[in-house]
Amino acid sequence: MLGQFNPDSEAMSTCKKARAKSTSVVSSDRLSSLPPEIKGDILSRLNVEEAVRTSTLSSTWRDAWTNMPKIFLRDGNFARTKFVTLVDMVLSLHKGTVEKFDISGSKTYHDEFGRWMLMLSRRSPRSIIMELKSEPGYRIPSCLFSMGDLEFLHLQNCIISLPLVFQGFKRLTRLSLKSFSSTDMDIQNLISFCPVLSYLELASFEGINHLTVQAPKLKLLYVVGDVEDINFDAPNLEVAALFLDQKAIAHHSDPTALHKESYAKQLVGSLSDIKTLAITGFLLRYLSKGCILTKLPALFARLENIYLAICFLDQRQFLAACSLFQNAPNLKRLDVVPSHSSNTWDQDQARIKEFTVQVQLDHLVTASVQGFRGLDCEVDFVAKLLSWAPALEELKIEWKGKTECSMVLAKLLALPRVSPRAKVIVTF
Repeated sequence: MLGQFNPDSEAMSTCKKARAKSTSVVSSDRLSSLPPEIKGDILSRLNVEEAVRTSTLSSTWRDAWTNMPKIFLRDGNFARTKFVTLVDMVLSLHKGTVEKFDISGSKTYHDEFGRWMLMLSRRSPRSIIMELKSEPGYRIPSCLFSMGDLEFLHLQNCIISLPLVFQGFKRLTRLSLKSFSSTDMDIQNLISFCPVLSYLELASFEGINHLTVQAPKLKLLYVVGDVEDINFDAPNLEVAALFLDQKAIAHHSDPTALHKESYAKQLVGSLSDIKTLAITGFLLRYLSKGCILTKLPALFARLENIYLAICFLDQRQFLAACSLFQNAPNLKRLDVVPSHSSNTWDQDQARIKEFTVQVQLDHLVTASVQGFRGLDCEVDFVAKLLSWAPALEELKIEWKGKTECSMVLAKLLALPRVSPRAKVIVTF
């Protein structure tokens, strides 16, 4: 028995255990001795509930979560009362500056919302994302408009009414408003009082009829909604996505000759320096009231990318698109999505293939047609495109038709092409 005993082996095992324990203690001490701001940054990578639970690890971690620079709150599977308690605790006990506050939920928090915003305003947040989706919309309290350090603001499902005294957001660079209601004047002032705003998104809104965007530093604009008029004063705008509904068309259904030029020049002229443009057929019809079969009032010399949702069964939309192409001499990429607001061609209108208008797309390299159903008007448009683009290299067609496609594919592949390098690629 004694012969099997190895004192050196037992001693080595004891030393290894001691070293492991020592290393564990040292690692624990190193983490515990980290500065509060670093601990807070580490905890910001957890959800708030998990971060708060670290307070039970040791005395040095008890208050670490109160210095988290980023706070993410999701009601998820929380009972409403428990989530309210959690948000109240986080906002009332937080000690430092909040760089980012992100809250979302589907339950109702209208009674608590004002209190949360008041507590948050005392933490000088730089970024706020609020997506509380229960109806009715949340009325934004005046204290939010006094948060002078804001750089990013995203609000969803809300009512925006500016306080009488509003100094603006001097540091705000990104503003995103979705599913909201406001007034022409409040939105105009909100935008114009953000002098360094570079990104603006307005989607699904009510109460705004005349939208005015005055933003000298704005580079990207995204608008989805129903307005009668839209006016821009944004000389540095590079990307504009304008998805207007029918109100603009109804408002200008019978414009006078004087107004034809004025509103076309007003809208199109203010976009003359952009690089990327995304518009729908409704806006094309709006433009067609003032520029149909005439030269647009501005040349899009820098425009390289166009995304177009168009109804090929609408003659006015097609001709307005042609006018747009003619005035974009440096267009390199074109993405088209056929919309089907009408299912039949008006017999009083000429078909696309019957138009003799010539468009020079000398720099167009890539193009795509999404949602292609194989309609004659869609095939006719593809034919025009292939005859207009001498530098075209690739035309992608995404097939969404429900009928036999072999005959349509044969037509597409047989179309003459002015570019010797043009490839027609059909995907299913």
